[in-house]
Amino acid sequence: MSARRPHGQSYADAAAKSPQEESSSDVTPAVPADVIYKLLGFTFAMVFAPIGMYFLTVKSVFSGNAVYSGITAAVTANVVLFAYIYVAWKEDQEDQQAAKSKKGQ
Repeated sequence: MSARRPHGQSYADAAAKSPQEESSSDVTPAVPADVIYKLLGFTFAMVFAPIGMYFLTVKSVFSGNAVYSGITAAVTANVVLFAYIYVAWKEDQEDQQAAKSKKGQ
């Protein structure tokens, strides 16, 4: 038999019980939605900000000099990377402070 009924319960009662009533599993997502949105935002910025800065500066700022525009794009990619690291670091500090205050109560 694939499904067993508890002792003292009829088959009809066991079949009428919904699976949610007997299940105690946690259905919350493993990663919060705000973390996913933050990651998607920084991914978008990491792809499009350097490319955008390159094409923005190659003609208008550096008069066709691709080397300086490439350097600008590389610096932009590093700025996005450091911004992501900073945001993750601040978020981790907030989590640690919340855990300390919760532990102290």
